[in-house]
Amino acid sequence: MSTTGASADPLAALGSLPGVADSVESVRKAVDRVYGHRIMRRRSNEITSEAALRGARGSAALSGADWALEEVRRRTDFSGDDESRVVGASLRLAAEAGQLLSIWRQSPLRVLARLHLVAAADNGDTVGRPRRHGEPVDEPLVELPLPDATEVAGRLEGLSQLIIAGGSAPALVTAAVVHGELLALRPFGAHNGLVARAAERIVLVGSGLDPKSVCPAEVGHAELGRAAYAAALEGYASGTPEGMAAWIAHCGRAVELGARESTAVCEALQRGAA
Repeated sequence: MSTTGASADPLAALGSLPGVADSVESVRKAVDRVYGHRIMRRRSNEITSEAALRGARGSAALSGADWALEEVRRRTDFSGDDESRVVGASLRLAAEAGQLLSIWRQSPLRVLARLHLVAAADNGDTVGRPRRHGEPVDEPLVELPLPDATEVAGRLEGLSQLIIAGGSAPALVTAAVVHGELLALRPFGAHNGLVARAAERIVLVGSGLDPKSVCPAEVGHAELGRAAYAAALEGYASGTPEGMAAWIAHCGRAVELGARESTAVCEALQRGAA
């Protein structure tokens, strides 16, 4: 992660990049529209459950398993092939993320380890810990240069300290940095994209921006498409102010699209069509 200059609160410094304040405000308005919907006052649990399902589908699509929503809803066995396992991992992470909110601010590295363990769903000796020197990474959809294990350890520790310290950065900025840093580092042998997007969701919910988890950014990331996602991530990895701002704006647009998705679900419930 790079910032535009020395700062006691580098995440907050990113909030001053050109266009970022506009993205933050646009996201806030989109989230407020969902929370202001009359259906949210009576059936918010249903909206939360549906958002989790749709978010899991979107995250899996970005990791190469682009299934129709109804197929994800219908299926009960996710062990058959690689795509099935990706969808299953994404669903497990969606269910697990809400259980880790209280731990995140005290021990983000512990949460990341748990997310990887849940995604991998096995007890191999590479599961639930950052990769070591010489260990391979299976993340074909991210083509950025792969940092070595020493850099990964140092940057993870730095990210952890920023989260624990807190600060005045908007939730969108923190969520985008957590997401981008994990994808750029790919600290685990596999499932890094799924883990990064689950961590983004934890930040958005735990920050209070989306406390009921009804604005699934994963839906928006999938809707914007894998090519746009990869291009925005390259901007983040460049560390330039323009690249960082573009990545934050991309993440902001994804949250807005997730909010729009849940607004549509609210309206369908209101019409009695869902």
